[in-house]
Amino acid sequence: MLLATTPLLRDGNLCINGKDALTGVPQNIVVTPLTDTAAFVGATSSHTSSRHVFKLGVIKDARLLCLFRFKLWWMIPRTGSSASDIPLETQMLLLEAKDGPASHRSTYILFLPVLDDNFRISLQGNSSDELEFCVESGDPAIVTSQSQKAAFVNYGDHPFDLVKDSMMILQKQLGTIALRETKQVPAMLDWFGWCTWDAFYSDVNPQGIKEGLMSLSQGGTPAKFLLIDDGWQDTVNEFLEQGEPFIDGLQFGSRLQSIKENKKFRRIENEVQSKVPRDLKEFISDIKSTFNLKYVYVWHALHGYWGGFDPNAVGTKTYDPRLRYPRLSPVYLENMRDIAMDSMGKYGVGVVDPDTMSQFYDDLHGYLASQDVDGVKVDAQNILETISEGLGGRVSLARQVHQALERSIAANFSDNGIICCMAQSTDSIYHLKQSAISRASDDFYPKEPTTWAQHVAAVAFNSILLGELVVPDWDMFYSLHDAAEFHAVARAVGGCGVYVSDKPGRHDFKILQRLVLPDGSVLRAKYAGRPSRDCLFTDPVTDGKSLLKIWNLNKCTGVIGIFNCQGSWPGPSTNMGDQLVPSTELSGQVSPACVEYFEEVSGQIWTGDCAVFSFKTVS
Repeated sequence: MLLATTPLLRDGNLCINGKDALTGVPQNIVVTPLTDTAAFVGATSSHTSSRHVFKLGVIKDARLLCLFRFKLWWMIPRTGSSASDIPLETQMLLLEAKDGPASHRSTYILFLPVLDDNFRISLQGNSSDELEFCVESGDPAIVTSQSQKAAFVNYGDHPFDLVKDSMMILQKQLGTIALRETKQVPAMLDWFGWCTWDAFYSDVNPQGIKEGLMSLSQGGTPAKFLLIDDGWQDTVNEFLEQGEPFIDGLQFGSRLQSIKENKKFRRIENEVQSKVPRDLKEFISDIKSTFNLKYVYVWHALHGYWGGFDPNAVGTKTYDPRLRYPRLSPVYLENMRDIAMDSMGKYGVGVVDPDTMSQFYDDLHGYLASQDVDGVKVDAQNILETISEGLGGRVSLARQVHQALERSIAANFSDNGIICCMAQSTDSIYHLKQSAISRASDDFYPKEPTTWAQHVAAVAFNSILLGELVVPDWDMFYSLHDAAEFHAVARAVGGCGVYVSDKPGRHDFKILQRLVLPDGSVLRAKYAGRPSRDCLFTDPVTDGKSLLKIWNLNKCTGVIGIFNCQGSWPGPSTNMGDQLVPSTELSGQVSPACVEYFEEVSGQIWTGDCAVFSFKTVS
């Protein structure tokens, strides 16, 4: 039994559950108790600044797991044994402390850097094994000399209960988040989907969409959810010269000209004989009736498009956009660069005043709803932290924009129709009041083999945090692909939506038919798929020996997927990480004990007997 004692400072150490979790704690650190097990940890300074780095204390000889932002948009995990292993931009830190040298029982300690007024906090370690927290406003005019509630700390004897209980406390303390089970979850998650992105990229067109829906239907796995990704909007790019060769990155200089669809999806008046639909509504009405589609979503960026709004376009004048050039935090500059961010910094982003965003979202989403669109995928959300100077700082700006976005979603889409994306900063995570789906990792890159296994591992670990607030979105995959079965199994245990981005006619229906029922529905697991307890402090991607076990429940049984993800994590360069040769064969142990909350389906009288089924045997 866990005997609860409130975290406190004692003799220069942070004492948690009667043990010294941090030693050498500086005198400017303050602890504010919240419950019997939880507290806020903060610090004071002798000077004011828009950015502080405070030392918190020393961590040594402890198993630890970090979730940190390796790119502006995305998180991955890292394990270690001391604070020097904690990377910049860490957004969750989990420690394991054994109850004694011979004990099999553990206490888990959770550190969550949060949002304190108009400041955003992240954790990091230094070479002296000191845990630090970085406090930033993102605006030189927004300064402070203290952050009394910089990091939330809690402890318990069950890691997944600990995260859930912590989020329940933060829900009350922050008032800007809500637990996943309290939200309206869009019904499209329970239906098989198709996304147009990798099938067409920005060349998506009505005929291609019809061909893709037709081929999936003819194969016995009809798509009931369609996501029309980037390529449907009315945009312009002043940096693309006629006849000049395309340079990667130029696409992020494109800007939105109006809220309506482009000429691929809208017939101009003198094109009476054209095969182009009269407008988006005619097209969506056609494909919904022809293919019995239930839901159609479309993509847009948080500020309309990658390059924001075109300041010179008639269709955006009402929003009065101004060109801004993103400014990056020094912390971000130490991590992996990203072509989208670098390009947006070069070409600028057309930004509107935060007070005007409500009008833009309501205009856009109201128009889309009138065209029979059921929801939106909203991308590039973390851009806010880079354009917050002069706008009240990153937290204030994020708060205003996310509230405006969620108000518009609630007003225009009855099924809470939004997928958040490129939003893995706590600026965004801790403003998820209504949004129930958010992408849980970097993209699935079909042409980059080093990313295929790391993608699965990243989503599973990130879901430890995200899975309490949203249904983690695993991104689409290809059914006809070298990694198709690997990713299909991951979706089966992920508790996520299932959607592919196959090119029309390029499908493996043997794989799809294991995921999709004949009516187009999918059997989605109950929770967010997360690593088993014995995997939490191992590195299943680069240690050369560990398997990744992802557990979940469905209505009748426990489920567990076992994956060999050995390969490489992304590195701090412009490529996707060093090439590592994965192990061809690994071994490990698995048992029903790997499935948390198994008693929910087994009942209290379960004897321990299990049935094991293998649908594929390799001789």
